[in-house]
Amino acid sequence: MRFSGHRWRLCLFLYFLLLLPLFSSGECDYGEEEGALDKKAALPLKIAAAFSILVCSAAGVLIPSLGKWIPAIRPENSPFFVVKSFAAGVILATAFIHILPDAFEGLSSPCLDPIPWQSFPFAGFAAMMAAIGTLMIDTIATGYFTRVHTQGRAAAVAESIAAGEAEKGATDIDVVDVEGMMYHMHTHTTHGHSHAVGISLGVSNSPSTLKPLLVALIFHQFLEGMGLGGCIAQARFKVRSMLTMGLFFSLTTPAGVVIGIGISSVYNENSPSSLITQGILDSVAAGILIYMALVDLLAADFMNPKVQSNVKLQVMINFALLLGAGLMSLLAKWA
Repeated sequence: MRFSGHRWRLCLFLYFLLLLPLFSSGECDYGEEEGALDKKAALPLKIAAAFSILVCSAAGVLIPSLGKWIPAIRPENSPFFVVKSFAAGVILATAFIHILPDAFEGLSSPCLDPIPWQSFPFAGFAAMMAAIGTLMIDTIATGYFTRVHTQGRAAAVAESIAAGEAEKGATDIDVVDVEGMMYHMHTHTTHGHSHAVGISLGVSNSPSTLKPLLVALIFHQFLEGMGLGGCIAQARFKVRSMLTMGLFFSLTTPAGVVIGIGISSVYNENSPSSLITQGILDSVAAGILIYMALVDLLAADFMNPKVQSNVKLQVMINFALLLGAGLMSLLAKWA
């Protein structure tokens, strides 16, 4: 589809940033002195991250199918709202407490030229632009798909009515199909950004950044997988389409991690260019995670009629949000 071009342009831009360290000849021991960079300790974490994210993504997609027999794990039930709120808190704290500070530290390192790196908050600017860019790409791609799909459905219904073949209940089936495809569209565009966060994880050689980022990605991929799996089941896709969407969803972020591992193995992590690249990628990852937590996980759920009409559930999800954010923030003391 044409909308995928936006996602790949973003990925190509990130790949370009990742290649910058290859052209660097300078070195800096600032990271080693601070103990922030440890390539040997980071590699096992990256490998574990790729495998864990793959498994959790696939499990998330498959679990809604089990909801037919286990009502408690259905995405529309109250426990799922609470889990999503807790996960959103974890993801927000990961972005604000664990990743952004590392980005600010890297982009203000004494190894970099004072001008421009120490005269402007590039980390905050990159995070802000990443969040805005994610919103714009998500909106444009989803809007394009909505217009094309709605027009196609309208034409098909009009032909059926003209031919006298429209049946009662056909509209409901179309609505379910559109809703399922809309969630697939949203997940597809969001995963262009999850791919970028995966690359950031794969490139990083800082264990203190990798650990919380891994936790955040596991939560996000698992929950998004459950949402996608639920909509796939409702939309009555063919088996081949279901497998394709589930496989694409599960492999996108781990593929980004593997690409990042490959790139990080061939450059000197103590060069000024690598500090710039890693700092920018950390900032971008933080901005994307903030968007995912606030838009993908919190905005729709907190305004959901089921939540708005249930005071007890409102209290539970707010507590879960604060608990997730608080626990992940507390980990920064030892990370």
